[in-house]
Amino acid sequence: MKTDSCAPLASVIDLLLDAICVVDAQGNFVYVSAACKRIFGYTPEEMLGKRMIEMVLPEDRARTMAAAGAVMADQPLLHFENRYVRKDGSVAHIMWSACWSADRKLRIGVARDITQRKQSEAMQAALYSISEAAHGAKDLAALYQQIHLTIAQLLPVDDFIVAIRDLASGELTYPYQALALDSRAPPAEPVTSLCFSVLHGRQPLRFSADSLAALTLPLQAADSAWWLGVPLSSSEGVIGVLLLKSVAAPYTEKDQELLQFVSTQVVTAIERRQLYARLHRMAQYDELTGLPNRACFRDRLETALARVRRNGGRIALLYVDLDRFKQVNDTYGHSGGDQLLRAVADRLTHCVRDTDTVARLGGDEFVVLLENIAEPEDASHVVEKIRGAFTQPMLIAEQSLAIGLSIGTAIYPEDGDAEAQLLKQADDRMYLMKARGGQSLDCE
Repeated sequence: MKTDSCAPLASVIDLLLDAICVVDAQGNFVYVSAACKRIFGYTPEEMLGKRMIEMVLPEDRARTMAAAGAVMADQPLLHFENRYVRKDGSVAHIMWSACWSADRKLRIGVARDITQRKQSEAMQAALYSISEAAHGAKDLAALYQQIHLTIAQLLPVDDFIVAIRDLASGELTYPYQALALDSRAPPAEPVTSLCFSVLHGRQPLRFSADSLAALTLPLQAADSAWWLGVPLSSSEGVIGVLLLKSVAAPYTEKDQELLQFVSTQVVTAIERRQLYARLHRMAQYDELTGLPNRACFRDRLETALARVRRNGGRIALLYVDLDRFKQVNDTYGHSGGDQLLRAVADRLTHCVRDTDTVARLGGDEFVVLLENIAEPEDASHVVEKIRGAFTQPMLIAEQSLAIGLSIGTAIYPEDGDAEAQLLKQADDRMYLMKARGGQSLDCE
């Protein structure tokens, strides 16, 4: 229905792609053009008499009312942007130009639908944000959180789960669960079943309470929501799953397409961070034993020395060398030698506290950093504990071998206050013990 004053132009106005809206001083629509059906989803008849502000997204209502007040104060408005809720519940981004007709007490506005442009801009911003996070995030946990925040700008997200397939076992792990109180705990149903379905189907899936019931999955009241899962597909296959949960609104096919598109960038970001993590570990840890390597040990020793210089206390270094390791290598080959080194690393690690460090410097040389010891005798006790652990033979290449150790000890501050001094003192004492037949030499 249209007012008589607007009727002569109606046939022309209805041809426009932009919508023409006329609102009275009370904020009610008194005329709308045919384009409103395409933009807002309501027919002109449904919009007439409706309060304009009721169609505005709640988050945008305050500034929309402020803009309307400015127009009614005879300040023409150009290119004002806000968001409306369409009849189907989706959000439309609108750019307005409006003016005030003082004699008729009417606001006349032209509405242009810029939803597609806004979505494209948001998509580009999301891809840039994910790419930037792949380079800047300090670790994978930080990367997953940034991906969560980025996707939440594009889609309704009340929960966000990242599932990654373990390369060795093929099982899914869950390194990021937005709502989990303990990220180490496995997620509750239906999360695991939904992730499994997406992983093995290799296709995106949308779930509702009805489809969950059809899958005979356990459903709690809190799970009466909508879910969207997409596989994380790389050139190596499916490496994991992104799973989103929405409480208020169902996911649409467009949402699914958007998340699929973003997921390709997510895969690239995850693989890049995984590569960085592997390279970092290779630079800091011994590949054979998994122990910290020389570089990592030096960093930890430097940090420990700085701490005791500042706060007081003692630290100890134990320089450990295997007796007659070459003989084992010659007899059982390099595989036997490698097996021995891994077994030695395991026994040494079980002889110290979690706060201490066992490192492999190279070859058959190991070093133990004992932090926060009260007296020099504490280091002697650890040495005896290590020797006791190695009284039991080791099964190497299906042979039971008795392995001897030469251990040299240095204490801070008694044996020096610098890294090089302590290492040299422990190394010298270890070689002296090796010359004496592999008996430990404690600090003197």
